[in-house]
Amino acid sequence: MQQAQCALGQPVDPTPALVPQRTTLSGRLVFLEPLETVRHAAGLWTLTRASDELWRYLPYGPFDTYEAFQRDVEEKANSGDPLFCAIIDRQTSTACGYAALMRITPAHRCIEVGHVLYSPRLQRSPEATEAMYLLARYVFEDLHYRRYEWKCDALNAASRRAALRLGFQFEGIFRQHMIVKSRNRDTAWFSMLDSEWPLRKANFERWLSPANFDSSGRQLCSLTMLNQSEDTRIRDRRA
Repeated sequence: MQQAQCALGQPVDPTPALVPQRTTLSGRLVFLEPLETVRHAAGLWTLTRASDELWRYLPYGPFDTYEAFQRDVEEKANSGDPLFCAIIDRQTSTACGYAALMRITPAHRCIEVGHVLYSPRLQRSPEATEAMYLLARYVFEDLHYRRYEWKCDALNAASRRAALRLGFQFEGIFRQHMIVKSRNRDTAWFSMLDSEWPLRKANFERWLSPANFDSSGRQLCSLTMLNQSEDTRIRDRRA
């Protein structure tokens, strides 16, 4: 009797991706640099100390004192995975938030963005979007990862909307995935693939262009619409 053939995945180049380095990523509105206690803690404290809701879905914070916040920033600054970067507003030269590349797995060319903290000054701004663009470009073009992940508490509606807006694809819910601050966390998983990056990059750059904003700074075309339009065209071509 002839043995049945088993399905296997497509062959993949097994060359590992590169490990992210403590480097500076430059954009028109912001630049990202390695998080440092001396350079960034005081400014971040000033911008976040009165906003307890920023820490609702993070595994740490809010902090009662600057000393406690400073110790947390120092721990993050010394970490290699997660590898934290500060988001610096070019106009003010101040740190307005931070983010990290984490769960770094070069052998499988898989990496995650997480620990995203936007101060109120950075929230819902072109600067915040450019920060995410710079990280994605670094991950795909400089480090050569094939999968870029975004995960968040399934109850964090704002983070889930942000993932979709930025071009990540929803993959599902991991139930009872974590215990955070003595509460259950179901985790929503999203991903972006290297094959999707060229279109995502073009949409990021089109949205970030000064031509996409009127004299009052209002967007003319949303990033969500750009990504949804591309996804529709892709599905139409495959049909």
